[in-house]
Amino acid sequence: MEFEIKQKGNFSIGFKELWEYRELFFFFTWRDIKVKYKQTSLGFLWAVIQPAVMALLFTFCLGKVISSNTELNMPYPLFAMSGLIIWNIFSSGLTNAGNSMVTNANIIKKIYFPRLIIPISSMLVSLFDFIMGFIVLIPVAIYYHAQVSLFSFLYILLSLLLASIATFGLGTLLAALNIKYRDFRYVIPFLIQAMMFATPVIYPIKITDNYLAQILLKINPMSAPIELFRAAFHDKPLDFTVVIYSTCVSLILFLCGLIYFRRTEAFFADLA
Repeated sequence: MEFEIKQKGNFSIGFKELWEYRELFFFFTWRDIKVKYKQTSLGFLWAVIQPAVMALLFTFCLGKVISSNTELNMPYPLFAMSGLIIWNIFSSGLTNAGNSMVTNANIIKKIYFPRLIIPISSMLVSLFDFIMGFIVLIPVAIYYHAQVSLFSFLYILLSLLLASIATFGLGTLLAALNIKYRDFRYVIPFLIQAMMFATPVIYPIKITDNYLAQILLKINPMSAPIELFRAAFHDKPLDFTVVIYSTCVSLILFLCGLIYFRRTEAFFADLA
């Protein structure tokens, strides 16, 4: 008697099956965290040092120029660090998820489990880095007397949710493409570098009056998470057009990544 194991549908995340294998989330995530910081002298502190140093560099190099030419809602050091912490969720998660199916090829060939566990677990590592960076951001926000409102906690949660959705969509898409077309291992770092300068991480969306540039910044999937996260530290009105446009693009990427991943995962063991 022969049995064929396959997903129930191309458009389903498969929450029930993922819940049945929930222990694997902890196993893969903790394994990736230990591998990432293994044999390092500073260990988890690297998750704090990287965004802090980058924020200092951008502050010294661009802080005065950007602050004098645009109206910021907060001091530039807080502005830059808050953007970099959220951006690191996307950049680190995309790198980990995009290469996850290739790096776990041996496991894929040996046993069956929901393949979505691998890219999702890779993304959870970036959320761990966010927690470490957020701990450092708190005293910076206190130092600059950040205006925290009743909506701050909600803004932070929405920011993390939208950042995870954007990372999941593009990450699963690249994970499925990378296992079939190994050229994407070179595309992923280039894509992340290019997107960083096309995302309002170190500059505000209103830095330019060019209509086309404004549209491109608003439809960037990471614009909404960054704007929402920064809104948690000031009391100025939030531009909800940015949130709406960016969120729509994130949801499209989410569906595209999920559909393509589900349609191709049956062949991962053969291609890995």
